Amino acid sequence: MRSHSLAVVVLAAGRGTRMKSDTPKALQKLCGKPMLWFLLQRAGELSPKKTAVVAGHRIDSVRRFVGRTVEVVEQKELLGSGHAVMQAAPFLRKFKGSLLVLYCDTPLISSRTLRNLLETHRRKSADCTLLSTCARNPWGYGRIQRHADGTVRGVVEENAASPEEKKIREINVGCVVFRSDRLWEALKKIRRNAKKNEYYLTDVIGVLAKTGRVEAVVTEDQEEVLGVNTRRDLVSLQRILKRRVAERWLDRGVDVQDPDTTTIEEGVEIGADTSILPYTVIQEGSKIGRRCVIGPFARIRGGSRIGEEVTIGNFVEVVRSTIGDGTQVKHLSYIGDAEIGSWVNVGAGSITANYDGKAKRRTVIKDRAQIGSGTVLIAPVTVGRRAVTGAGAVVTKGTYVADGAVVAGLPARPLNSRK
Repeated sequence: MRSHSLAVVVLAAGRGTRMKSDTPKALQKLCGKPMLWFLLQRAGELSPKKTAVVAGHRIDSVRRFVGRTVEVVEQKELLGSGHAVMQAAPFLRKFKGSLLVLYCDTPLISSRTLRNLLETHRRKSADCTLLSTCARNPWGYGRIQRHADGTVRGVVEENAASPEEKKIREINVGCVVFRSDRLWEALKKIRRNAKKNEYYLTDVIGVLAKTGRVEAVVTEDQEEVLGVNTRRDLVSLQRILKRRVAERWLDRGVDVQDPDTTTIEEGVEIGADTSILPYTVIQEGSKIGRRCVIGPFARIRGGSRIGEEVTIGNFVEVVRSTIGDGTQVKHLSYIGDAEIGSWVNVGAGSITANYDGKAKRRTVIKDRAQIGSGTVLIAPVTVGRRAVTGAGAVVTKGTYVADGAVVAGLPARPLNSRK
């Protein structure tokens, strides 16, 4: 599928009522990223000519998240999936080609599956090609009706299905690609569902099946087409995604010792031969070098940069900080807004007190310094090369500990110099 013949519409207007949240459903997060982010990533990998997000509930929040990367189209009345796609018509009026419709609440769908769907659509010269799967328990999903030759005859929703139709295990999962001109023609022919008072996009499939060719591609990976309607669903998908992220890092030479208790968000970099111990959280934008040990019970956030052969131990939090090669922060410490050099030892219970009540301030600790257990560094502070703070020292705001100096006490005072 050539990029100039593809447009993508992501349906993201829902309130997510069953989430019991004021946050739009599309912006509910998995591994630190809104569900909408995953769909836009997959769409971007296909290099479409045009991409639109159809939003409704709290559209300003969606616009802020999306920025100027794609077009945001408003669905003022939430009248179903068919109506949502209609709202994108003005944006796509001049587009001729294949139009892929994605739903924001199926965030695990893979680019490989989407490429297979688009290729089948092209190869079969179909008017419409939808994605399906065979579910062990198809309750609640639209069932795929096929002709004898295997082409699709239609999709019957659960509440309209007969007892025989409810026995069909092949279900519609929402993702579908259309010939754009045929889609706009068919949308004019569908009517509101009497029970829901909504326009169903699946009704378009039945219209097209009567006058053209409709195909279905079956995915065997049922996890990638799981939908999110409740917070329980969100937790289930989070568990799947955490495992997949961990497996990706394992394949890259990172030792994730317990994927079930480890959270590694999207947008993280980790070097080979690094060990991630249980109950560790590594958040978006953080970068960790090779041969490090992180955890257990550690948290790395705020786009922190950690060098090679670093140890970040149990109950240590690092935020918006840079830590040089060979440094050890092993126990019970908070490192915030700090620049720590190489081969520094930070003793247990040390704190960089980075907030003065008005702004975040930086702490600088230079190469081979030794920070004694229980040290409190009240930023802004600089600790020089090979300098030492005694256990329990409180280094007050604005202090510069000279290279090789030893300070101790409350407030910390120089004792002597290291040679």
